[in-house]
Amino acid sequence: MKKAVLADEQVIAQYQHTHASACLEILYKRYVDRVYHYCLTLIQDEEDAQDYTQEIFIKILTKLDTFQNRSKFSTWLFSISHHYCIDQIRLRKQIQPAVDTDTSANQLLLISEPMDSMEQQLQSLALAMTYLPADEANLLRLKYEQGLSIQQLSQQYYVTHSAIKMRLKRSREKLLALYQLAEN
Repeated sequence: MKKAVLADEQVIAQYQHTHASACLEILYKRYVDRVYHYCLTLIQDEEDAQDYTQEIFIKILTKLDTFQNRSKFSTWLFSISHHYCIDQIRLRKQIQPAVDTDTSANQLLLISEPMDSMEQQLQSLALAMTYLPADEANLLRLKYEQGLSIQQLSQQYYVTHSAIKMRLKRSREKLLALYQLAEN
């Protein structure tokens, strides 16, 4: 017999009323890999991405009762993940190890430059996403943040695979143009 799969919102409703640990386990199993890959994309360090993923889920545990169903749970989760990773990037930049007295100024620039660049790129991308039409931004998020396949997207949007591919291509091109404007 096939077991019914509960929607995220149903799982959260159960959490708020009864079986907290079982509900959190369901959500964790559904999203842990996606959150890890999202963190890895932003951080570029496997160990930190694993740590951040665990910390994000701890944060979700403490804030799940504040989820108000104004958006999909996955959107809320990835918003928290995004902000957490950005905060960690900023924190890393501020708390760099104490520099030895013989460290040259050029070495200091090499240490801080990639973090500045990464943070600036993320801010520019976030700004560009706000100017993208909502349906296009949502499509890109579903594909690249949540990892949905072309087939899953075509089923969700009720269009052909080629239509999804074309929409993604056009949305990426618009995003690139907006990103380049935001960077300048």
